[in-house]
Amino acid sequence: MYFDINGKVALVTGANRGIGKAIAASLLQHGATKVYAAVRNLDSAAPLVATYGDSGTDRSANRVIPLRFDLAQPETIAEAAQTATDVALVVNNAGVLRNAGPLAGDAIAALQYEIDMNVFGLMRMAQAFAPVLKANGGGAFVQLNSVASLKSFADFATYAASKAAAYSIT
Repeated sequence: MYFDINGKVALVTGANRGIGKAIAASLLQHGATKVYAAVRNLDSAAPLVATYGDSGTDRSANRVIPLRFDLAQPETIAEAAQTATDVALVVNNAGVLRNAGPLAGDAIAALQYEIDMNVFGLMRMAQAFAPVLKANGGGAFVQLNSVASLKSFADFATYAASKAAAYSIT
């Protein structure tokens, strides 16, 4: 599969650190005109804005737009879709991990939390952004799963189960 990002607008969840930050930076380096950095804490996107976001005096043309987003607050997903109406690429990178084996005392609570964020969050994202992508003539929705979606690990079996479910939904 190939998707040309040159000249396109993207949204990356969890864009403030790790894989999400690297994806956002790479998109900008490879020709994306704008990236919505969907993060829980807007200030956490400041390094990305400082490096890539300033387009000069015209603030409306900034290349990085921090956007309040939290998988635990579904209304922020809907708000993001209402704000980022110009996206052609949505990268759903945000997710959660709780270290819990299947016999741990908190295993059920961990799995419920991880399913809500990693699976239902994915579904909420797809439902919110599919109409946006369609209205823009198509695009791409990218879901980041994990090797744990294909292979379980005893120390974080609940995470692996949530990622396997996300893989199946994807």
